[in-house]
Amino acid sequence: MESNPFADPHASDPFSDPSVQQAAGAANANQRQGMLDDYNPFAEGNQTRPVGGGQQGGGGIPPPRSSQTQPAIMTPSEEPPPPYTQTGAQKVVDTSELQRRQEELEKKAAELQRKEQDLKNLPPGTRLNNWPPLPGFCPLGPCFYQDFSVDIPLEFQRIVKFVYYLWGFHVIVLMLNVLASLAWFCVSSNGGTTFGLSILWLLLFTPCSFVCWYRPLYKAFRSDSSFNFFVFFFVFFFQFCVYIIQCLGITDFTVGWINGIQVATDTNTGAGAFMLFVALFFSVEAAATILMLIKVHRIYRSTGASFQKAQAEFATGVMKNEAVQSAAADAAAGAARGAVSGQYGSNNRY
Repeated sequence: MESNPFADPHASDPFSDPSVQQAAGAANANQRQGMLDDYNPFAEGNQTRPVGGGQQGGGGIPPPRSSQTQPAIMTPSEEPPPPYTQTGAQKVVDTSELQRRQEELEKKAAELQRKEQDLKNLPPGTRLNNWPPLPGFCPLGPCFYQDFSVDIPLEFQRIVKFVYYLWGFHVIVLMLNVLASLAWFCVSSNGGTTFGLSILWLLLFTPCSFVCWYRPLYKAFRSDSSFNFFVFFFVFFFQFCVYIIQCLGITDFTVGWINGIQVATDTNTGAGAFMLFVALFFSVEAAATILMLIKVHRIYRSTGASFQKAQAEFATGVMKNEAVQSAAADAAAGAARGAVSGQYGSNNRY
């Protein structure tokens, strides 16, 4: 082939110009994008259609390999399960404990609901007495109604129950006082008076303490009664003074520290030790009494009660008493008859 005589050997290739190469690259990119847009993966054989009706394979995307594909299979993990730990066992135990407590609460709620329903079914103003819990063959029946869960608010049930148990402990100590006085009387004739008085205190103080200081406290917390609070304070402080005298054993009132030491050193060691044992119980009662007196007084002051409120409750209670009402009506009727008869007599004189 003959050479071009007009070609300049020193001239550069026009296709090596950067602007021409950039334009050519853009055209190739557009062509590839068009091929990608025409690609249909669901067509038969997963082949592309040629752009602009060209031959197959002319710049198109090659078909995928014809190798057979296998479905994905999940293999089980070879790691063993976590071992049984003490923490898991503890969780099971805690769950069972919570379930047991819930069942107990449900039983108590059902019992309380049943009691409230029984109280509602009773006629107004009437309640079946349940204390003391006497057997059915006994000719005497219960004298009081007592139910802490129904009558006493929840925040005061503990202190009322403690005073109730203190009363029971008081009765037990009075019985032990009888036995200690009997032991003193057996070793010395000087204990005869104390033994006789111990029987009297057991028969007298057992019901009087229940009626005079425990029941006022129960009724005070049941109905927030200032009058019953004042009755409790007065009688319970007097009971504290009696405990002091009993535990000291100064006189023949009961056995105590002084006469117990004398009997233990001069007469009989066993009887004296028994007397000192009872004197210790009287001392414990005195300490518990003053503590309960202070605690109840704090609760009483926090409720905003006062002596004027107690007076008003007393006056209202007296006026609601049927005996007082009948006596006042009789007195008013007698005064009216006297006034009418006096006026009638003065008219006759004229």
